[in-house]
Amino acid sequence: MGGNPSEKIIDEVAKKILKSLAEAKETLTCKDISGKTGIDVRRVAAKVRWLQEYGYVRRVERGKYEILNKGREVIS
Repeated sequence: MGGNPSEKIIDEVAKKILKSLAEAKETLTCKDISGKTGIDVRRVAAKVRWLQEYGYVRRVERGKYEILNKGREVIS
């Protein structure tokens, strides 16, 4: 039943976050992502930390994130 721990991370919230990052022409803050997705900023911040830890997004500078290839694969 264990499976890949990252499978638990890629839920609908994560997919919305990844899509908003993929569509952006620049890096986004959690507040930006929250505005685009309608997801509470605290929930976005928590999910982005997990996505970063598992290599789906990366922090470019303090509070700004971009999607990585691994993240793009999930939503393609």
